Amino acid sequence: MNGTRASLDVETLLKLVLLLIAVYLVLEIVGPVVGFIADLVSTVVVLAIALVIVLWLLDRI
Repeated sequence: MNGTRASLDVETLLKLVLLLIAVYLVLEIVGPVVGFIADLVSTVVVLAIALVIVLWLLDRI
């Protein structure tokens, strides 16, 4: 059991930390973009449903 600790090199740990930081930054950038697209799609869906209801009430469908 002795001597089995620290099997990873410092460079490997630094690469892992840098990778995690890069993933975090990408998620911080992509998050608002995905939120904006989701808001836009939900607005379009609500407008489409309202249009279908109005057309149904006017006997156009």
